[in-house]
Amino acid sequence: MRSELDTALDDVVARLTAPGAMLETVPFEKYGRQLPMLKNAPPTLPVLFEMFCAQHGDAEFLVDGDIRLTFAQTYAAARKVAGGLVAGHGVQKGDRIGIAARNSSNWIVAYMAVLMAGGCACLLNGWWSGEEMAAGIALTGCKIVLADKQRAARIAELDVDTAVVLFEHDCPAEQGLAALLAKGGDADTPLPALTGDDLATILYTSGSTGLSKGAWSDHRAVTQGVFSYVAQTLTILTMMTEKGEGPTSQPCSLVNVPLFHVTGEVPLFLQSFVIGRKLVLMPKWDAEEAMRLIEKEKVTYFVGVPLMSFEIATHPNRDKYDLSSCVSFAAGGAPRPVDHVRRIKDALPHAFPLLGYGLTETNAVGCGNLNENYLAKPGSTGTATKPLVEIGILDDAGNLLPAKTTGEVAFRSICNFGGYWENPEATAAAITADGWFRTGDLGYLDEDDYLFIVDRKKDIIIRGGENISCIEVEEAIYAHPDVAEASVFGMPDEKFGEQPTGVYLVEEGRTLSEEDLKAFLLQHIAPFKVPVRLWEETETLPRLGTEKVDKRALKARYLPVWEAEQKSNG
Repeated sequence: MRSELDTALDDVVARLTAPGAMLETVPFEKYGRQLPMLKNAPPTLPVLFEMFCAQHGDAEFLVDGDIRLTFAQTYAAARKVAGGLVAGHGVQKGDRIGIAARNSSNWIVAYMAVLMAGGCACLLNGWWSGEEMAAGIALTGCKIVLADKQRAARIAELDVDTAVVLFEHDCPAEQGLAALLAKGGDADTPLPALTGDDLATILYTSGSTGLSKGAWSDHRAVTQGVFSYVAQTLTILTMMTEKGEGPTSQPCSLVNVPLFHVTGEVPLFLQSFVIGRKLVLMPKWDAEEAMRLIEKEKVTYFVGVPLMSFEIATHPNRDKYDLSSCVSFAAGGAPRPVDHVRRIKDALPHAFPLLGYGLTETNAVGCGNLNENYLAKPGSTGTATKPLVEIGILDDAGNLLPAKTTGEVAFRSICNFGGYWENPEATAAAITADGWFRTGDLGYLDEDDYLFIVDRKKDIIIRGGENISCIEVEEAIYAHPDVAEASVFGMPDEKFGEQPTGVYLVEEGRTLSEEDLKAFLLQHIAPFKVPVRLWEETETLPRLGTEKVDKRALKARYLPVWEAEQKSNG
């Protein structure tokens, strides 16, 4: 039975998508099908930048330490740098331009300038090693790489046949991006005309299943992805306003996730142009600094990996800060333990925890679970984002499966990427002939069309013919009050094929033995699901660039230990 909130949201969506309304959709042919497209979304990112920076003008846009820029000032800086890229560096339409740097106002100006110059922004992972960066640059054939000193030094260690142009943080754009202006070009330099079909971005996959791939998107996919999030925001805003609960101040968000990942790029950064949202940049995550900035800048919206909002909710100094302005604590990029949903709500009763599920390949678009619905179904990632997204559950042959049947989760929308750069085999394996993007995640839809993720398709532990969901076991471990972090993975076993094993980190000042944790798990999950070995970690678990726990690294670390223990046990 659908909730009251779902019914209310459906009513608002129906009105906002009606002919002539702001979110009216028109058909667009893709994958040989007619897919819905938001009629009023700008055709390209440069048009989006110009339109909404002019609309919001003198409203504050970027706060980066001591640097504060309005929308108009940000656009003016980007327009000048775009001229420098075209006239001084010879950037032409479709050229791949790498950006390798940490978050800053100058990263944002550089990104805008690359798109305005007609280039394709290749968002290199700022946490990569030099070798990984060199591979990413070579993969997409970057003509130029815009890098800060730290990343440029890593690249310089390798033989990279690409021009690297340095830029700096913590200073105005004219100073920090001076190297992009030194060869000529300015705000009067003509810029190329673009269409929705032109190449816009290449983002790199996390590498959790092997070498990174470059997921490319045209301007239409990215701008439609941005407006898919705007549609969500506008739907909620309309409902709140009609109830007399509309916001009275400028929306504001912390930027504590990397802009080179899709969550930072699309729903956080690019959506902010449209809704006039102020962005407060944090160069490095720190829960107490986040709380200080929430209070100082009147932050209204928080998004990060699940651990971030949980750190705020459980921080010993939480009550020293006024967090009342922040009414939404969103999470994405990794599953949020079910137990955390209620604990966050209890700790921050004025706010609601939210959860989104999208991927690099969908331009972050997918589904979401919010407010009362999330509290009612904390194990679900929510329903498909209206009005653009379809969710399908597919079998191995690509056939749609009925409700409550587990299969591979797939998304279809105009927001989906075009494919993996120069990798037709991977593209064909990921996108079906009729346009479904296969996520590699296993899940099912319940009777209300809420999506439940079961596990990664290739990350299930198969023990003696029984499939064990790593997420299920991890959530059971997280339910123990002394556990701070956990990860579960399979180890080879002669008798069963695989055995479930894992690691855990306890909360500071707590103690928890392996046997006590196993005894706890036996109270909550079937015996065959309980890890036969649980190693206690003493430091934060290793993570990939997306902040997902790096299971491959953990498994590689403990495989020799496992093998030695198995040998000693006969």
